[in-house]
Amino acid sequence: MSDREGGDDDVGLPKATVYKLIQEMLPADIACSKEAKEVIVDCCVEWIKLISTQSNAVCDESSKKTISPEHVTEALKQLGFEDFVTDVEESNKEFKQSQKERTRTQPETNGMSQEELLALQERLFASSQARFEAGQ
Repeated sequence: MSDREGGDDDVGLPKATVYKLIQEMLPADIACSKEAKEVIVDCCVEWIKLISTQSNAVCDESSKKTISPEHVTEALKQLGFEDFVTDVEESNKEFKQSQKERTRTQPETNGMSQEELLALQERLFASSQARFEAGQ
């Protein structure tokens, strides 16, 4: 048995985000126990593993090295989740559009000393690291 088969320590979802989604989906008069939320998180992880594994197989069959959105939609079809394909394609389309519209701002660096530039770089790295960790 390989390390990846031995445990799921390297696979996870941000529980707070999943808990928030559960809360948003439930009617106001329904509560969900912590144990039930944990089961839902576990099911989500397993579903993602299933789709990922099948997407990887589709990718391999097409002699590609990177899984594309088309591989994911084909995997959904192969696994009997055809009903999700339209929503996935629409979500992908919206994501691509948002990436096109996204603008990157560059800090003003004219006239800064080497020390000021280095301090700015460190602040930008710290900010990027904080955003990355918040998404984990």
